[in-house]
Amino acid sequence: MKPFAYQRPATVAEAVRAGAGHPGARFLGGGTNLVDLMKLGVESPGLLIDVSRLPLDLVTRTDDGGLRIGATVRNSDLAAHPDVRKNYPALSQALLAGASGQLRNTATTGGNLLQRTRCPYFQDVSKPCNKRVPGSGCPARGGAHRDLAVLGHSQDCVATNPSDMAVALAALDAGVRLYGPEGERTVPVTDFHRLPGDNPDQDTMIRPGELITEVVLPPPVAAAGSLYRKARDRASYAFALVSVAAVLSVRDGHVEHGALAFGGVAHRPWRARAAEDVLRGAPATRETFARAADAELVAAVPLRDNGFKVDLARRLAVGALTELSSRAATA
Repeated sequence: MKPFAYQRPATVAEAVRAGAGHPGARFLGGGTNLVDLMKLGVESPGLLIDVSRLPLDLVTRTDDGGLRIGATVRNSDLAAHPDVRKNYPALSQALLAGASGQLRNTATTGGNLLQRTRCPYFQDVSKPCNKRVPGSGCPARGGAHRDLAVLGHSQDCVATNPSDMAVALAALDAGVRLYGPEGERTVPVTDFHRLPGDNPDQDTMIRPGELITEVVLPPPVAAAGSLYRKARDRASYAFALVSVAAVLSVRDGHVEHGALAFGGVAHRPWRARAAEDVLRGAPATRETFARAADAELVAAVPLRDNGFKVDLARRLAVGALTELSSRAATA
């Protein structure tokens, strides 16, 4: 076992000061990912800063009708929250699709956003990995990459983001509020996670010493439905091969608002802007939804063994949008 220091700060400001003063520090929430990586030798922080008891565990309504979700709110509590289930069902469904009940009872909102890829080369310290050791190579490109990226990847990394929750948050236009040495700022979830480029070791846009304090959801889109769908190798306790979060409102048979995000296909939750451009104002038909999915997925560059993900993503997107359209027609 590698020794490390441990602190339990009483305030957010104290936690941030501790993190800024120790470059090798990590914030500890539920620990469902970080502790596993420490056991594997992937992470070896010199200091763990326990933020699990900070007063960041509430879900409250904003003045404009949105939601503020504290960083230490447990995934199971968030999935069951009445406002989430009523106004943001895709988020509740995404949370319930992730991991096991025991893990959801421990995992936190902030920690979920910061969980790292499940690429087998990243998790095996005996193998090279640019995400773990920059410049060492990406053996996944020519090796085991069936589960990995088809969009936005680079020569240096084809890893995928494993979060279900973040995919739903991306479609719902959520923001991540951060507090750090330079004060507070809010980053859209769609910008929070990075594409790999030539420095895939940087997963997010978070700055040194910054702590996630909450996630903010805007008011729900009027008359819009939302849902989350996930395809995986087994019925439960598995990460997504492909997932989709969709938000749709229909007026007079045409799409008034459409938002779409994919999971399991890229280094970050993939907001499908090209698809949304096709949807906007178009007839709410299966043909439109297929054209929208095709407009997004034309940019896919599958590797040797994961081309099936493109068709799977198309089917999931068309199915989700069709289901939401049908609900709107019968509402």
